Amino acid sequence: MDVTQIDTVLPDPPAFRNSAAVPRPGLIEALLAVVGPGGVMVDPEVTVAYSRDMMPLAPSGLPLAVVFPADTGQVAAVVRVCAEHGVPIVPRGAGSGLTGAANGVDGAVTVVLTRMNRILEIDEGNRLAVVQPGVVNLTFRSEVESRGLFYAPDPSSYDWCTLGGNLSTNAGGLCCVKYGVTTDAVLGLQVVLASGEVLRTGRRTVKGVAGYDLTKLIVGSEGTLGIITEATLALRPKPAAPCTLVAAFSDTEHAGEAVSGAIRAGLVPSLLEIMDATCIRAVQEHTGSSILGDGEPPAAILIGQSDSGSTVGRREMDLLEQVCSSAGASFSYVTDDLAEGRLLLQARRAVLPSLEVLGTWLTDDVSVPRTAMAALIAACQEISADVGLTIGVVGHAGDGNMHPTIVYDATDPAQVAAAHDAFGRILDAGRALGGTVTGEHGIGRVKQDFLRSEIGEIGIEVHRAIKRALDPTGMFNPGSMFD
Repeated sequence: MDVTQIDTVLPDPPAFRNSAAVPRPGLIEALLAVVGPGGVMVDPEVTVAYSRDMMPLAPSGLPLAVVFPADTGQVAAVVRVCAEHGVPIVPRGAGSGLTGAANGVDGAVTVVLTRMNRILEIDEGNRLAVVQPGVVNLTFRSEVESRGLFYAPDPSSYDWCTLGGNLSTNAGGLCCVKYGVTTDAVLGLQVVLASGEVLRTGRRTVKGVAGYDLTKLIVGSEGTLGIITEATLALRPKPAAPCTLVAAFSDTEHAGEAVSGAIRAGLVPSLLEIMDATCIRAVQEHTGSSILGDGEPPAAILIGQSDSGSTVGRREMDLLEQVCSSAGASFSYVTDDLAEGRLLLQARRAVLPSLEVLGTWLTDDVSVPRTAMAALIAACQEISADVGLTIGVVGHAGDGNMHPTIVYDATDPAQVAAAHDAFGRILDAGRALGGTVTGEHGIGRVKQDFLRSEIGEIGIEVHRAIKRALDPTGMFNPGSMFD
């Protein structure tokens, strides 16, 4: 067994501070007995930092206490203590979520898992790893790549989001078009149930179909069914250095035609991203560097990569360039130069920080059939004009998962209301195009009504039945997903 200690990107919590507020009798003392004085916080001036994730519109409350367990045994003990005192629990990672799923609840205990940050095992012979939930995605990817292996899921926040949060939301990323979302890389889990018992799901084998697929049930459940304390993850051979394409289009319809053409041609790039003119302009103004040279930004650009090796990868990108040209691209360029490829991808990853300079940003998450991608972008442009707010569209063109990002003034009630309106109208537009209200961010505390509309009353009742079976008192993450 290869054991690696990884320091979390978040600072250790300060020592327990006395609070003027007196919570449920005996609760704090019992939590302290489990995790020690450095693992519990109750001072509201400190716990408020754990009340929200990155979704500005989601409701939130102030945690009664924030607890930092160090292992599965402590998590189980914390769950039992909270159950005995009738206190709900909100599981939380680094707080990079975009739906409010980890937001604090008044009177609840927030259980932060960032101290559980060890890579417990990397089994190169079986291409798998066993990790705790507090391991940072990029840290894990870097460690396995140093051994010639590859972990595919790479959310845009991969440099600080944790694997536990990725598992809870079934996160995706830029490589989904070829490698799938988080659940496609999960072999098994260790989960603390509402009873305080520890459930193991899945296996370490390549194949295994014994019983219900409880692993896939837990992944994406947003902490409503249990607390993930360990995961067995499938690894791949480290791919070859990528070959990169960038193509510019004078309108989004031609960009959409290029994506559809790539699918018809049987191309499976390792990533295929789209940015509209609003995002391109924001990145160029924020970074001070031009993506495609001087002049007015095009209506859209596609960035594609192939990691299939120097010969095959170049051929795939050359074919993609031909598809883009046939679809009406005004410019296209293919490069084997790693530095150029990184610069192009960095421009894609810089979209949200660049839009943040313009105001508060709110990222939507809607997936549509790839043939409807251009229609969704057009709908977002219409909504932007109607509500009077900037909306930039960026997303994973290869799988149709778009992230329209709304920019508004959070101090202006009228703009806040307009942002709410735009958020919902974008989701409705995606559904009308045959899509779904989330491709990788989850439901959280902002999309419950949209989930109900999408899956129907019977679907909601099946969700509730599963919730009642595993969490009969509703202790885990109340108010998230469908409550």
